[in-house]
Amino acid sequence: MAVLLDSAFLLLLATSLSRYLSHHPGNPRIPWVIGLGLALAAAQPVGSWLAHRRPPAPGRRRRLWPLALVVALWVVLVLVAPSFAWCAVPLVYTALRTLPARAAIPLVAALTLLVVIGEVRLPGGVDANLVLLPPAVAALATAVFLYMERQAERQRALIADLVRTRRELAATERREGTLAERERLAMEIHDTLAQGLSSQQMLLQAADRTWEADPATARAHVRTAAEVAARNLAEARRFVHDLAPAELADGRTLDQALRSLAERESAESGLPVRFHLDGAPVPLPAAAQSALLRIAQGALANVREHAGASAAALTLSFLGDQAVLDVADDGRGFRPARPGGGSGAPEPGSGGRGHGLPAMRARLRQLGGTLTVESTPGEGTVVSAAIPLEPRRTPLEPR
Repeated sequence: MAVLLDSAFLLLLATSLSRYLSHHPGNPRIPWVIGLGLALAAAQPVGSWLAHRRPPAPGRRRRLWPLALVVALWVVLVLVAPSFAWCAVPLVYTALRTLPARAAIPLVAALTLLVVIGEVRLPGGVDANLVLLPPAVAALATAVFLYMERQAERQRALIADLVRTRRELAATERREGTLAERERLAMEIHDTLAQGLSSQQMLLQAADRTWEADPATARAHVRTAAEVAARNLAEARRFVHDLAPAELADGRTLDQALRSLAERESAESGLPVRFHLDGAPVPLPAAAQSALLRIAQGALANVREHAGASAAALTLSFLGDQAVLDVADDGRGFRPARPGGGSGAPEPGSGGRGHGLPAMRARLRQLGGTLTVESTPGEGTVVSAAIPLEPRRTPLEPR
Protein backbone atom coordinates (compact mmCIF):
# COMPACT_ATOMS: atom_id res chain seq x y z
CA MET A 1 0.00 0.00 0.00
CA ALA A 2 2.84 2.40 0.85
CA VAL A 3 4.59 1.69 -2.45
CA LEU A 4 1.34 2.21 -4.36
CA LEU A 5 0.64 5.55 -2.64
CA ASP A 6 4.19 6.77 -3.17
CA SER A 7 4.04 5.81 -6.83
CA ALA A 8 0.67 7.56 -7.28
CA PHE A 9 2.01 10.66 -5.56
CA LEU A 10 5.09 10.82 -7.80
CA LEU A 11 2.95 10.24 -10.89
CA LEU A 12 0.53 13.06 -9.96
CA LEU A 13 3.47 15.29 -9.10
CA ALA A 14 5.10 14.69 -12.48
CA THR A 15 1.77 15.23 -14.29
CA SER A 16 1.12 18.47 -12.43
CA LEU A 17 4.63 19.72 -13.14
CA SER A 18 4.25 18.88 -16.83
CA ARG A 19 0.91 20.70 -16.95
CA TYR A 20 2.35 23.76 -15.22
CA LEU A 21 5.32 23.95 -17.58
CA SER A 22 3.12 23.58 -20.67
CA HIS A 23 0.58 26.20 -19.53
CA HIS A 24 3.03 28.75 -18.09
CA PRO A 25 6.07 28.92 -20.37
CA GLY A 26 8.52 31.60 -19.40
CA ASN A 27 6.91 32.18 -15.98
CA PRO A 28 9.51 33.52 -13.50
CA ARG A 29 8.21 31.08 -10.86
CA ILE A 30 9.25 28.03 -12.87
CA PRO A 31 12.61 27.56 -11.04
CA TRP A 32 10.80 27.74 -7.69
CA VAL A 33 8.13 25.33 -8.87
CA ILE A 34 10.72 22.86 -10.16
CA GLY A 35 12.75 23.13 -6.95
CA LEU A 36 9.73 22.63 -4.72
CA GLY A 37 8.54 19.77 -6.92
CA LEU A 38 11.90 17.99 -6.67
CA ALA A 39 12.05 18.55 -2.92
CA LEU A 40 8.54 17.14 -2.56
CA ALA A 41 9.40 14.19 -4.82
CA ALA A 42 12.30 13.35 -2.51
CA ALA A 43 10.58 14.08 0.80
CA GLN A 44 7.53 11.83 0.28
CA PRO A 45 9.33 8.52 -0.48
CA VAL A 46 12.07 9.16 2.09
CA GLY A 47 9.55 9.95 4.82
CA SER A 48 7.51 6.86 3.92
CA TRP A 49 10.65 4.69 3.95
CA LEU A 50 11.74 5.99 7.35
CA ALA A 51 8.27 5.39 8.79
CA HIS A 52 8.21 1.75 7.64
CA ARG A 53 11.88 0.99 8.22
CA ARG A 54 11.74 1.79 11.93
CA PRO A 55 8.13 1.55 13.13
CA PRO A 56 7.42 3.08 16.54
CA ALA A 57 7.70 0.91 19.60
CA PRO A 58 4.41 -0.15 21.25
CA GLY A 59 2.96 2.74 23.25
CA ARG A 60 4.98 5.39 21.42
CA ARG A 61 3.76 7.83 18.77
CA ARG A 62 4.75 7.75 15.15
CA ARG A 63 7.26 10.25 13.80
CA LEU A 64 5.21 13.14 12.46
CA TRP A 65 7.96 15.31 11.03
CA PRO A 66 8.09 13.50 7.62
CA LEU A 67 4.35 14.09 7.14
CA ALA A 68 4.63 17.70 8.37
CA LEU A 69 7.50 18.38 5.94
CA VAL A 70 5.61 16.89 2.96
CA VAL A 71 2.42 18.80 3.80
CA ALA A 72 4.33 22.06 4.25
CA LEU A 73 6.12 21.69 0.89
CA TRP A 74 2.86 20.78 -0.82
CA VAL A 75 1.01 23.78 0.70
CA VAL A 76 3.71 26.17 -0.53
CA LEU A 77 3.71 24.51 -3.95
CA VAL A 78 -0.09 24.78 -4.27
CA LEU A 79 -0.02 28.44 -3.27
CA VAL A 80 2.62 29.07 -5.94
CA ALA A 81 1.13 26.76 -8.59
CA PRO A 82 -2.51 25.60 -8.11
CA SER A 83 -1.93 22.86 -10.71
CA PHE A 84 -0.42 20.68 -7.95
CA ALA A 85 -3.66 20.58 -5.93
CA TRP A 86 -4.61 17.05 -7.01
CA CYS A 87 -1.44 15.64 -5.42
CA ALA A 88 -3.46 15.85 -2.20
CA VAL A 89 -5.19 12.51 -2.89
CA PRO A 90 -2.22 10.36 -1.81
CA LEU A 91 -1.54 12.80 1.02
CA VAL A 92 -5.03 12.14 2.37
CA TYR A 93 -4.26 8.41 2.70
CA THR A 94 -0.83 9.20 4.18
CA ALA A 95 -2.43 11.40 6.82
CA LEU A 96 -5.06 8.77 7.62
CA ARG A 97 -2.39 6.06 7.94
CA THR A 98 -0.09 8.19 10.10
CA LEU A 99 -2.44 10.06 12.43
CA PRO A 100 -5.32 8.92 14.64
CA ALA A 101 -8.78 9.62 13.24
CA ARG A 102 -9.47 12.62 15.49
CA ALA A 103 -6.32 14.36 14.15
CA ALA A 104 -6.39 13.02 10.57
CA ILE A 105 -9.95 14.16 9.74
CA PRO A 106 -9.29 17.89 10.44
CA LEU A 107 -6.06 17.66 8.42
CA VAL A 108 -7.92 16.03 5.52
CA ALA A 109 -10.54 18.78 5.69
CA ALA A 110 -7.81 21.45 5.55
CA LEU A 111 -6.12 19.74 2.60
CA THR A 112 -9.46 19.50 0.80
CA LEU A 113 -10.16 23.20 1.41
CA LEU A 114 -6.76 24.07 -0.01
CA VAL A 115 -7.50 21.92 -3.08
CA VAL A 116 -10.79 23.78 -3.60
CA ILE A 117 -8.98 27.12 -3.28
CA GLY A 118 -6.41 25.97 -5.80
CA GLU A 119 -9.11 24.88 -8.22
CA VAL A 120 -10.86 28.26 -7.90
CA ARG A 121 -7.62 30.07 -8.63
CA LEU A 122 -7.06 28.19 -11.87
CA PRO A 123 -7.62 30.34 -14.97
CA GLY A 124 -10.72 29.74 -17.09
CA GLY A 125 -13.42 30.57 -14.57
CA VAL A 126 -14.96 28.68 -11.67
CA ASP A 127 -16.32 25.23 -12.46
CA ALA A 128 -18.90 23.98 -9.95
CA ASN A 129 -17.81 20.39 -10.54
CA LEU A 130 -14.22 21.23 -9.60
CA VAL A 131 -15.48 22.84 -6.39
CA LEU A 132 -17.72 19.94 -5.36
CA LEU A 133 -15.51 17.08 -6.57
CA PRO A 134 -12.59 17.43 -4.07
CA PRO A 135 -14.81 17.30 -0.93
CA ALA A 136 -16.70 14.32 -2.35
CA VAL A 137 -13.46 12.45 -3.16
CA ALA A 138 -11.97 13.29 0.24
CA ALA A 139 -15.10 12.21 2.10
CA LEU A 140 -15.30 8.95 0.17
CA ALA A 141 -11.60 8.20 0.65
CA THR A 142 -11.84 8.93 4.39
CA ALA A 143 -14.95 6.80 4.84
CA VAL A 144 -13.45 3.85 2.93
CA PHE A 145 -10.17 4.07 4.84
CA LEU A 146 -11.82 4.26 8.26
CA TYR A 147 -14.10 1.34 7.39
CA MET A 148 -11.11 -0.72 6.27
CA GLU A 149 -9.28 0.21 9.47
CA ARG A 150 -12.20 -0.97 11.59
CA GLN A 151 -12.39 -4.21 9.65
CA ALA A 152 -8.64 -4.69 10.00
CA GLU A 153 -8.87 -4.05 13.74
CA ARG A 154 -11.66 -6.61 14.07
CA GLN A 155 -9.60 -9.09 12.08
CA ARG A 156 -6.57 -8.46 14.27
CA ALA A 157 -8.70 -8.96 17.38
CA LEU A 158 -10.13 -12.16 15.89
CA ILE A 159 -6.66 -13.46 15.04
CA ALA A 160 -5.40 -12.57 18.52
CA ASP A 161 -8.37 -14.38 20.06
CA LEU A 162 -7.75 -17.38 17.81
CA VAL A 163 -4.07 -17.49 18.73
CA ARG A 164 -4.97 -17.19 22.43
CA THR A 165 -7.55 -19.95 22.08
CA ARG A 166 -5.06 -22.21 20.32
CA ARG A 167 -2.52 -21.61 23.08
CA GLU A 168 -5.11 -22.40 25.74
CA LEU A 169 -6.15 -25.53 23.83
CA ALA A 170 -2.53 -26.62 23.49
CA ALA A 171 -1.99 -26.03 27.21
CA THR A 172 -5.14 -28.04 28.01
CA GLU A 173 -4.00 -30.88 25.75
CA ARG A 174 -0.61 -30.87 27.44
CA ARG A 175 -2.24 -31.03 30.85
CA GLU A 176 -4.53 -33.86 29.74
CA GLY A 177 -1.58 -35.69 28.24
CA THR A 178 0.36 -35.26 31.46
CA LEU A 179 -2.54 -36.59 33.54
CA ALA A 180 -3.04 -39.54 31.18
CA GLU A 181 0.66 -40.36 31.32
CA ARG A 182 0.60 -40.15 35.13
CA GLU A 183 -2.36 -42.53 35.21
CA ARG A 184 -0.55 -44.92 32.88
CA LEU A 185 2.58 -44.79 35.01
CA ALA A 186 0.56 -45.38 38.17
CA MET A 187 -1.11 -48.46 36.65
CA GLU A 188 2.17 -49.83 35.33
CA ILE A 189 3.95 -49.34 38.65
CA HIS A 190 1.03 -50.85 40.57
CA ASP A 191 0.80 -53.93 38.36
CA THR A 192 4.55 -54.58 38.08
CA LEU A 193 6.95 -53.10 40.61
CA ALA A 194 4.51 -52.77 43.51
CA GLN A 195 3.28 -56.35 43.15
CA GLY A 196 6.82 -57.64 42.92
CA LEU A 197 7.86 -55.71 46.01
CA SER A 198 4.85 -57.08 47.85
CA SER A 199 5.87 -60.64 46.94
CA GLN A 200 9.43 -59.98 48.06
CA GLN A 201 8.19 -58.61 51.37
CA MET A 202 6.07 -61.69 52.01
CA LEU A 203 8.93 -64.04 51.11
CA LEU A 204 11.45 -62.22 53.26
CA GLN A 205 9.03 -62.13 56.19
CA ALA A 206 8.49 -65.86 55.81
CA ALA A 207 12.26 -66.41 55.69
CA ASP A 208 12.71 -64.35 58.84
CA ARG A 209 10.13 -66.39 60.70
CA THR A 210 11.73 -69.74 59.74
CA TRP A 211 15.39 -68.65 59.78
CA GLU A 212 16.22 -70.32 63.09
CA ALA A 213 13.86 -73.29 62.96
CA ASP A 214 14.22 -74.25 59.28
CA PRO A 215 17.26 -72.61 57.61
CA ALA A 216 16.80 -74.55 54.37
CA THR A 217 13.26 -73.28 53.90
CA ALA A 218 14.35 -69.75 54.82
CA ARG A 219 17.13 -69.83 52.25
CA ALA A 220 14.65 -71.08 49.66
CA HIS A 221 12.42 -68.10 50.43
CA VAL A 222 15.38 -65.75 50.06
CA ARG A 223 16.34 -67.32 46.72
CA THR A 224 12.77 -66.93 45.51
CA ALA A 225 12.77 -63.29 46.64
CA ALA A 226 16.00 -62.75 44.70
CA GLU A 227 14.36 -64.21 41.58
CA VAL A 228 11.39 -61.89 42.05
CA ALA A 229 13.80 -58.95 42.41
CA ALA A 230 15.60 -59.93 39.20
CA ARG A 231 12.31 -60.22 37.37
CA ASN A 232 11.21 -56.84 38.72
CA LEU A 233 14.48 -55.31 37.53
CA ALA A 234 13.78 -56.63 34.03
CA GLU A 235 10.25 -55.24 34.23
CA ALA A 236 11.59 -51.87 35.34
CA ARG A 237 14.00 -51.71 32.42
CA ARG A 238 11.29 -52.62 29.95
CA PHE A 239 8.96 -50.17 31.66
CA VAL A 240 11.48 -47.35 31.23
CA HIS A 241 11.76 -48.15 27.53
CA ASP A 242 7.95 -48.53 27.23
CA LEU A 243 8.20 -52.10 25.97
CA ALA A 244 5.83 -55.03 26.42
CA PRO A 245 5.83 -57.02 29.67
CA ALA A 246 8.74 -59.39 30.08
CA GLU A 247 6.36 -62.37 29.97
CA LEU A 248 5.31 -61.38 26.43
CA ALA A 249 8.85 -60.89 25.14
CA ASP A 250 10.46 -63.14 22.54
CA GLY A 251 7.18 -63.76 20.73
CA ARG A 252 5.40 -65.51 23.59
CA THR A 253 1.62 -65.59 23.33
CA LEU A 254 -0.82 -64.42 25.97
CA ASP A 255 -1.91 -67.94 26.96
CA GLN A 256 1.74 -68.94 27.43
CA ALA A 257 2.37 -65.84 29.55
CA LEU A 258 -0.70 -66.55 31.70
CA ARG A 259 0.32 -70.20 32.14
CA SER A 260 3.78 -69.08 33.29
CA LEU A 261 2.19 -66.53 35.64
CA ALA A 262 0.02 -69.24 37.23
CA GLU A 263 2.98 -71.56 37.70
CA ARG A 264 5.17 -68.81 39.15
CA GLU A 265 2.43 -67.59 41.52
CA SER A 266 1.92 -71.16 42.75
CA ALA A 267 5.64 -71.58 43.40
CA GLU A 268 6.26 -68.21 45.03
CA SER A 269 3.19 -67.69 47.19
CA GLY A 270 2.16 -71.28 47.85
CA LEU A 271 -1.32 -70.50 46.53
CA PRO A 272 -2.31 -73.15 43.95
CA VAL A 273 -3.20 -71.36 40.71
CA ARG A 274 -4.26 -73.29 37.65
CA PHE A 275 -4.65 -71.98 34.10
CA HIS A 276 -7.29 -73.02 31.58
CA LEU A 277 -7.61 -72.03 27.91
CA ASP A 278 -11.09 -72.09 26.40
CA GLY A 279 -11.52 -71.80 22.63
CA ALA A 280 -9.06 -71.39 19.76
CA PRO A 281 -6.61 -68.55 20.43
CA VAL A 282 -6.64 -65.68 17.97
CA PRO A 283 -3.96 -62.98 17.60
CA LEU A 284 -4.55 -60.04 19.92
CA PRO A 285 -3.06 -56.55 19.66
CA ALA A 286 -0.03 -55.98 21.84
CA ALA A 287 -1.95 -53.46 23.96
CA ALA A 288 -4.74 -55.97 24.62
CA GLN A 289 -2.30 -58.74 25.56
CA SER A 290 -0.41 -56.42 27.89
CA ALA A 291 -3.64 -55.20 29.52
CA LEU A 292 -4.99 -58.70 30.16
CA LEU A 293 -1.66 -59.87 31.58
CA ARG A 294 -1.44 -56.85 33.89
CA ILE A 295 -5.04 -57.44 35.00
CA ALA A 296 -4.23 -61.08 35.79
CA GLN A 297 -1.21 -59.98 37.83
CA GLY A 298 -3.23 -57.40 39.75
CA ALA A 299 -6.13 -59.76 40.38
CA LEU A 300 -3.82 -62.48 41.71
CA ALA A 301 -2.14 -59.91 43.94
CA ASN A 302 -5.57 -59.01 45.36
CA VAL A 303 -6.31 -62.72 45.92
CA ARG A 304 -2.97 -63.20 47.68
CA GLU A 305 -3.32 -60.14 49.92
CA HIS A 306 -7.06 -59.92 50.60
CA ALA A 307 -8.96 -63.11 49.78
CA GLY A 308 -7.46 -65.69 52.15
CA ALA A 309 -8.12 -68.25 49.38
CA SER A 310 -6.89 -71.83 49.20
CA ALA A 311 -6.91 -71.95 45.38
CA ALA A 312 -7.34 -69.70 42.36
CA ALA A 313 -7.84 -70.16 38.63
CA LEU A 314 -7.06 -68.19 35.47
CA THR A 315 -9.30 -68.83 32.47
CA LEU A 316 -8.70 -67.24 29.07
CA SER A 317 -11.67 -67.64 26.71
CA PHE A 318 -11.96 -66.71 23.04
CA LEU A 319 -15.66 -66.31 22.30
CA GLY A 320 -15.56 -65.16 18.69
CA ASP A 321 -16.33 -61.49 19.22
CA GLN A 322 -14.36 -60.98 22.44
CA ALA A 323 -11.56 -62.29 24.58
CA VAL A 324 -12.44 -62.85 28.23
CA LEU A 325 -10.09 -63.36 31.16
CA ASP A 326 -11.61 -64.77 34.37
CA VAL A 327 -9.71 -64.77 37.66
CA ALA A 328 -11.57 -66.83 40.27
CA ASP A 329 -10.76 -67.73 43.88
CA ASP A 330 -12.47 -69.57 46.72
CA GLY A 331 -11.64 -66.98 49.35
CA ARG A 332 -13.70 -65.02 51.82
CA GLY A 333 -15.34 -62.85 49.15
CA PHE A 334 -16.89 -59.45 49.76
CA ARG A 335 -19.89 -57.35 48.88
CA PRO A 336 -19.00 -55.36 45.71
CA ALA A 337 -19.77 -51.65 45.75
CA ARG A 338 -22.74 -50.77 43.56
CA PRO A 339 -21.93 -48.83 40.35
CA GLY A 340 -23.90 -45.81 41.56
CA GLY A 341 -21.93 -45.45 44.76
CA GLY A 342 -24.29 -46.59 47.57
CA SER A 343 -23.38 -48.73 50.50
CA GLY A 344 -21.51 -51.95 50.60
CA ALA A 345 -18.01 -53.11 51.41
CA PRO A 346 -15.24 -51.55 49.40
CA GLU A 347 -13.77 -53.59 46.63
CA PRO A 348 -10.30 -54.92 47.34
CA GLY A 349 -7.73 -52.68 45.82
CA SER A 350 -10.20 -49.89 45.14
CA GLY A 351 -8.76 -47.61 47.73
CA GLY A 352 -6.21 -47.45 50.46
CA ARG A 353 -2.70 -48.16 49.30
CA GLY A 354 -3.27 -49.29 45.73
CA HIS A 355 -5.17 -48.79 42.50
CA GLY A 356 -6.52 -52.33 42.12
CA LEU A 357 -9.86 -52.63 40.37
CA PRO A 358 -10.04 -48.94 39.28
CA ALA A 359 -6.74 -49.41 37.45
CA MET A 360 -8.11 -52.54 35.74
CA ARG A 361 -11.22 -50.66 34.64
CA ALA A 362 -9.10 -47.81 33.32
CA ARG A 363 -6.99 -50.22 31.25
CA LEU A 364 -10.06 -51.87 29.77
CA ARG A 365 -11.78 -48.55 29.11
CA GLN A 366 -8.89 -47.53 26.84
CA LEU A 367 -9.48 -50.69 24.78
CA GLY A 368 -13.28 -50.53 24.76
CA GLY A 369 -13.54 -53.43 27.22
CA THR A 370 -15.42 -53.99 30.45
CA LEU A 371 -14.66 -55.37 33.90
CA THR A 372 -17.16 -57.38 35.91
CA VAL A 373 -16.74 -58.36 39.56
CA GLU A 374 -18.94 -61.10 41.05
CA SER A 375 -18.51 -61.91 44.71
CA THR A 376 -20.47 -63.04 47.75
CA PRO A 377 -19.13 -63.02 51.30
CA GLY A 378 -17.81 -66.49 52.11
CA GLU A 379 -18.17 -67.81 48.56
CA GLY A 380 -15.16 -66.38 46.72
CA THR A 381 -14.75 -63.86 43.92
CA VAL A 382 -14.65 -63.87 40.11
CA VAL A 383 -13.08 -60.94 38.26
CA SER A 384 -13.93 -61.00 34.54
CA ALA A 385 -12.21 -58.77 31.97
CA ALA A 386 -13.62 -58.69 28.43
CA ILE A 387 -12.01 -57.06 25.40
CA PRO A 388 -13.86 -56.92 22.05
CA LEU A 389 -12.17 -58.50 19.05
CA GLU A 390 -12.17 -57.01 15.57
CA PRO A 391 -14.56 -58.99 13.35
CA ARG A 392 -12.85 -61.00 10.65
CA ARG A 393 -13.61 -59.81 7.12
CA THR A 394 -14.76 -62.21 4.48
CA PRO A 395 -13.25 -61.95 0.96
CA LEU A 396 -16.47 -60.31 -0.30
CA GLU A 397 -16.52 -57.57 2.35
CA PRO A 398 -15.33 -54.20 1.11
CA ARG A 399 -12.32 -52.72 2.85
